[in-house]
Amino acid sequence: MGLWRQVDEEFLTSRGVAVPEDLFDNLPQGNSFIQTAQYFRDRFGLGESVEEIMQIWTNLVAEHYSNSIQLKAGAKQLLELLSQAHIQIGLATSNSYELARKALTFNGVWQHFACVSSGDMELRGKPFPDIFLNCARLLKLESSQCVAIEDTLSGVQAAQAAGMHTLAIYDEDSIRHHEQIRTVADTFCQNYKEVLQEIRKLRVEI
Repeated sequence: MGLWRQVDEEFLTSRGVAVPEDLFDNLPQGNSFIQTAQYFRDRFGLGESVEEIMQIWTNLVAEHYSNSIQLKAGAKQLLELLSQAHIQIGLATSNSYELARKALTFNGVWQHFACVSSGDMELRGKPFPDIFLNCARLLKLESSQCVAIEDTLSGVQAAQAAGMHTLAIYDEDSIRHHEQIRTVADTFCQNYKEVLQEIRKLRVEI
């Protein structure tokens, strides 16, 4: 998220637009990649098309996603344990498919995901449940059979709205929303070790 804040500032500043404090306080159709680009275009009267804005953003961050974005501590180990236990893993992300693929390939975990529901699909973004519902559909599961792991308020809200058991994990970027996140999520975890413990409490054998 820190990288995206830098990109937003660079993108708007290069067009002579001051970055407002309430930049993401009201995304009417959710925060998917497509909808965020549409929001920027509408709010700031940009001349580029939604597709052009998305491509500009992708170009700005592609090198970082391919070479430097790191997983949180313990995330890779959890994915490996789930895969070894033959538990299906789906990715429900507001990011684009291509950027998610780049980052997860760089970190050596792309192969663990059975499906991807991404923000460049024609779906309402988080906090709407659509991305999670689509992920469950691709996994051929009911939402109630799924456990969602999220680190943002909009993500936790989306997962709960989809009817999934929701585990929130600490993220420094979401500190100002932690109290709300704790209220919305089924459980708040400090790290992926605690996430693993919570998954095991659900009688998942890993």
